[in-house]
Amino acid sequence: MSGTPAPFTAGDPAPFTAGDYGARMRRAAEAAVDAGLDGVLIAPGPDLVWLTGYRPVETERLTLLVLRAGQDPVLVVPTLEAPDAAAAAPMLTLRDWTDGKDPYEAAASLVGSEGRFGVSDNSWALHLLGLQRRLPDTRYVALTEALPMLRAVKDAAEVARLAEAGAAADAAYEEIRKVPFAGRREADVAADLAELLRHFGHSQVDFTIVASGPNGANPHHEAGERVIERGDMVVLDFGGLKHGYGSDTSRTVHVGEPDLEERRVHDVVRAAQEAGVAAVRPGAACQDVDRAARAVITEAGYGEFFIHRTGHGIGVTTHEPPYMIEGEELPLVPGMCFSVEPGIYLPGRFGVRIEDIVTVTEEGGWRLNTTSREMAIVD
Repeated sequence: MSGTPAPFTAGDPAPFTAGDYGARMRRAAEAAVDAGLDGVLIAPGPDLVWLTGYRPVETERLTLLVLRAGQDPVLVVPTLEAPDAAAAAPMLTLRDWTDGKDPYEAAASLVGSEGRFGVSDNSWALHLLGLQRRLPDTRYVALTEALPMLRAVKDAAEVARLAEAGAAADAAYEEIRKVPFAGRREADVAADLAELLRHFGHSQVDFTIVASGPNGANPHHEAGERVIERGDMVVLDFGGLKHGYGSDTSRTVHVGEPDLEERRVHDVVRAAQEAGVAAVRPGAACQDVDRAARAVITEAGYGEFFIHRTGHGIGVTTHEPPYMIEGEELPLVPGMCFSVEPGIYLPGRFGVRIEDIVTVTEEGGWRLNTTSREMAIVD
């Protein structure tokens, strides 16, 4: 891709402090008590990063953060990784174990012989089963089920990072509209998108969906060898991490002039997305956002072609609780950040999706993506 624009020049945000991480760990331990848990067990992954700032390599060696109300947080860690853990998370007490020893013995006295614990969703079965064998009277529940709001409500510094990631994704969209589409493979345009996300400061690109023509009817189509043609509708859905926080936006463009039905479907999705965003307010249920967007599409006669939830949370991962879906009665709270992304998918023909990240404020919903939601015409 030629003519790459200048990158953003804003400085890096101030890092989170040991005090920030300590407050998060205390909040997690207290939330566990409120949920009827005896503690929280955190494996390497996004929960550990959010709680401590420590991002170890995930291996067969046990690393486990144990949080219990009234006790200092303790990280069980392989001895060979202890120096890195101490440097990354100096606020933690470490309990290390060496190769050849039973790592679950090191964890057992911290967990206790019985009780019910929340466990991070991405915990390895190897480690959870090992702990269960060592402590047969303990029980475990996934954090998404037990503490779905743990990471859902962001503070001002987190929202600022999400806003910056959203602005970077918006900049990538403005630039991708300038590249040729017709006559190129979906994979080529997807590569351009990934390059632009990195150019505008993303350290990690999670997905670059480029779904042209009939491929647009598959919401999670992976960009492939199909050559984009004039007359195609093209769904663009892309995002990743910048400064440790996620971006995720979708726009649907058209190669050349669209026909009347393509315009109508796009207008319906745009109206549905507006309705979903308008439904965002403190105290509303997550499902109210889904209902508002879905009602517009159903009334227009396309209800059976809206085949996914309206949205998902975003933070240190691009998909996390809360979920905007029928049956989810969790109330919206200021600081919650999530996508609003209705779509219509006509099998064998085309699809349309429009997506913004929205954060809940005291007044309603604030979009973190600001690019035009009108259908863009590309070459």
